[in-house]
Amino acid sequence: MNTPEQSQLGKSSAYVDHYDASLLFPIPRAGKRLEIGIDGAPTFFGADLWTAFELSWLNPRGKPQVAIAHITVPCDSINIIESKSFKLYLNSFNNSVFVDAEAVAACMRADLNAAIWQQVGSALGASPVQSSVGVKILLPEMFDREPVHELDGLNLDRLDIECPQSAPGSAPTPDLLTAAFDEAPVSEVFTSNLLKSNCLVTGQPDWGSVRISYEGSQIDQAGLLQYIVSFRNHNEFHEQCVERIFMDIWTRCKPIKLSVYARYTRRGGLDINPFRTSYPQAVPQNIRTARQ
Repeated sequence: MNTPEQSQLGKSSAYVDHYDASLLFPIPRAGKRLEIGIDGAPTFFGADLWTAFELSWLNPRGKPQVAIAHITVPCDSINIIESKSFKLYLNSFNNSVFVDAEAVAACMRADLNAAIWQQVGSALGASPVQSSVGVKILLPEMFDREPVHELDGLNLDRLDIECPQSAPGSAPTPDLLTAAFDEAPVSEVFTSNLLKSNCLVTGQPDWGSVRISYEGSQIDQAGLLQYIVSFRNHNEFHEQCVERIFMDIWTRCKPIKLSVYARYTRRGGLDINPFRTSYPQAVPQNIRTARQ
């Protein structure tokens, strides 16, 4: 079974500039989900929205092409794609010839589907594709249509609160989450720019903003902000952090409906923006924030 420690994270890597799908490194979601109480099918819907800002290939005449790619990875997939391997995979397009952008998108879609549904460490090979990866490529003439917008909602960062300091590598503190179960239910949307965690393998900082939308017993705002801040020294991948936030709120505050959406700043030309929701709904548009 692939583990994060076996990936290229934190290691010197050769620059492969010709197309190589084998560079993609899938990591099963199941292990980390067990830690937060999910055994089997997830209790939520959603997707991981990736943006690739460093995508290039050669046209049939050898002329370089550049583009931005939006990639949507369904959260019900067996695996995530380790981000450095995704970066190395995209680099492998740099000196490879493709007929056009559609050919690049089709190639990426097929490779990513194969990776996220691969039975890692199993002789069974790939599982049938149940939810397909979405790939949208934006050529330079479309770049100025890409908006920048902050997450909508009431900003928790306005609160002047004391935040207990956590030790390096310490886990978040779900005990900080409380709700008024004896009062009438409410519908609220909160945001914060204070989400920070660290890479599971390298310990390097990951910076993000988060949007939490819910219906149900009113959640204490100060405790929610302190809980978000408690991720500051926690080591986990983006997707895993968002699922942990979702499950902690779902378990402790027992909302009727809940969605959690985080947008992380880019690293290596890639950003990852996980979205998890308790009920079926369209994923957000992949619109970057100012920090991204």
